[in-house]
Amino acid sequence: MDQNRYRLFLLCASILVAFGSANALAQTRDPYLSWTADQAVKIGKEMRVSDRIGRAFDLRLINTDKAINYKLRVTWLTPEVIRASARLEQLRSRLSDQETIALVKEAEAAGDTVFLIEIDPREGSGVIPLDWRVLLQPVGPSESAITGIKSPSLRKVKALSSVLRRDYDYDIFWVVFPLVDADKKPVLTSDIAQVQLVVGIYGNEATITWSIPSSVRDRIKTIAENK
Repeated sequence: MDQNRYRLFLLCASILVAFGSANALAQTRDPYLSWTADQAVKIGKEMRVSDRIGRAFDLRLINTDKAINYKLRVTWLTPEVIRASARLEQLRSRLSDQETIALVKEAEAAGDTVFLIEIDPREGSGVIPLDWRVLLQPVGPSESAITGIKSPSLRKVKALSSVLRRDYDYDIFWVVFPLVDADKKPVLTSDIAQVQLVVGIYGNEATITWSIPSSVRDRIKTIAENK
């Protein structure tokens, strides 16, 4: 093989190696890092539910220190929603893949599972009482319920934000729930198909129901194995 042919051979071999490496990298890249903004928003909206706490109407003329009712929006920040939020931040801030992956890790280290709760008082004082409550419970005959931990510090965690633009009529709260108890046992066992989030203010409650996503079940297994 003369020198020119040898150089051409080396060039072709280098191209093939580079192409193979790029193809392997593309195959191992997490799919969410390629989501479009529309895909990310759609995924986030799928876990967002609106409701109301309290009566629809109130004919009172006095005692308006409390709101007639409270508009409610809740987003379950499942692993998919966390990744959708991180992907939107990546697109907005031109983050690298590694920086975006770090956002996901930061969010998942914040708690086993997190709910983003938005509350807007309707008329009255417009104040949300400090003792409002939130519980997570299985759908079915079980009477067990998990009390949520309000965690205002999670406001700083970018991948735990809504995929939609902030509505400033609503106050925003982050609530963390454990998925595994101290004995490494899942609090949402495999026979539980659906869960309810109960949000209560004074004597009124709203109940929102979700089917448990497979990604949450996978997270339960991961937490149990590493706890």
